[in-house]
Amino acid sequence: MEKLNFIKNGVRKLPPGFRFQPTDEELVFQYLKSKIFSSQLPASIIPEINVSKYDPWDLPGNCDEQERYFFSSKEAKYRNGNRMNRTTKSGYWKATGSDKKISSSTSNGIDGVRKTLVFYEGKSPNGSRTDWIMHEYRLVTVETTASNSPHQNYVNEIGDWVLCRIFMKKRSIDGNTTAPLSKNKNTMSKNDEVAQPRFFDFMRVHNSAAAPIHSSTSSSCSSSSNIVEVSSYDNEETSGYGDF
Repeated sequence: MEKLNFIKNGVRKLPPGFRFQPTDEELVFQYLKSKIFSSQLPASIIPEINVSKYDPWDLPGNCDEQERYFFSSKEAKYRNGNRMNRTTKSGYWKATGSDKKISSSTSNGIDGVRKTLVFYEGKSPNGSRTDWIMHEYRLVTVETTASNSPHQNYVNEIGDWVLCRIFMKKRSIDGNTTAPLSKNKNTMSKNDEVAQPRFFDFMRVHNSAAAPIHSSTSSSCSSSSNIVEVSSYDNEETSGYGDF
């Protein structure tokens, strides 16, 4: 069976009406694991780029997409170090919250880890936090060793690829929606404008019974996101699996 290919010139192109909304488990065990072990992917739908070469608002893709997915090669920040380079032209990605373990009943001892990062404009450590979020998925094996102290977990990363999900957090009252990605680095868009209060002259209504007021109502809809809410941004640089 021929593998479906939805990538053209390094950009994902889906037919009208189709949406790519995989779960964490599907991203790790169907896509990332297949990529690392050179197995056949379910579909050629996730392009390869070096995420650190782009500011989030300059990432390739359709600006109407709420989320973008990329395979990114691991690039060390220092020649002899293990920390990944997360610095871009205009800022840097900074880890926040705790890593999330992703398991599967058929993983055969291999797990996934999802790290959440926030993009800051400017130079570290004095950058300005933005609404850009990245979920970085890695494939790992977790070994538990017993000693005099409580059990300790040692995480070994597998392969030279990570899978990145990048989106912009929309500021809203319920905090549960995401805004489409935009080429503009500004986090506010037309859809984010604060609604202005409406005022009626009730005295005028009372004196003009023959002139009823016709008020138009407007409705808006926003697509719900399948993304699990990101850990609190205030718990910077805390991780259950260490910083990779």
